[in-house]
Amino acid sequence: MSRSGYLLGLLLLFVATAALADELPFDLRGHAVQGGLLRGHAAPGVRVWIEGVPVKVAPDGAFLIGFARKAPPRVKIEVAASGAPRVTHSFAVGQRNYKIQNIDGLPDSQVNPGDAALKRISRDSATIRAARLRTSDTPLFSGAFQWPLAGTLTGVYGSQRILNGAPRSPHLGVDIAAPHSTPIRAPADAVVALVHEDMFFTGKTLILDHGHGLTSVYAHMSTITVKEGHLVAAGQVIATVGQSGRATGPHLHWGVHLNGVGLDPALLVDDTP
Repeated sequence: MSRSGYLLGLLLLFVATAALADELPFDLRGHAVQGGLLRGHAAPGVRVWIEGVPVKVAPDGAFLIGFARKAPPRVKIEVAASGAPRVTHSFAVGQRNYKIQNIDGLPDSQVNPGDAALKRISRDSATIRAARLRTSDTPLFSGAFQWPLAGTLTGVYGSQRILNGAPRSPHLGVDIAAPHSTPIRAPADAVVALVHEDMFFTGKTLILDHGHGLTSVYAHMSTITVKEGHLVAAGQVIATVGQSGRATGPHLHWGVHLNGVGLDPALLVDDTP
């Protein structure tokens, strides 16, 4: 699939946030669609809730709102200025139709893992969950995001995956094919939350913490060039493309999560990979 064709489809789903922002005591930037992310900036003392769940607001007023793959058509946002009661608003979330992606030629052991592999997968999942919980309170997400490398988009967010003919979980990220050892760069400022040399599905795996529960994951690399706890700047080389873990060719899997909810990385950037 061409990157331009993917973006053309998304353009039909983008919901203008200007009208909503006019009603609220803060600015919003981003896309109110399934898999989308809104970045807001409120005045000091403003509190925000989405569907009754409090949203972390930084001292400078920065905050994030994310929408899951199957977010409902309308959501409720509540706002309270300092010392004032909550005011409720409702706004639309663009709905998407997701593709079906068939991937064949994988080893059966990676599609139908045995008991020992399932235990390893469970440990890997727990490690990833723990890394995402150790998120920073510093809002490193305020700058523009960029693609982590140039390449061919071979897998898109939200698609239902059929592996060797068997339905599996939806794809919560994008896949970018590129030659082996192509440098991978940080898409935004972040702290390195996890470096793992060999996970069952994702091979060499890296997680970056952009603050307030926003994390990004990089999988299937050949090398990782940063260490846990390091502060990395947007554009800094963090790894190189590989084929580790469950992969049929050299590529990068790039995923983005907000408080554990998988978002569409393609909606965070404006250009092509």
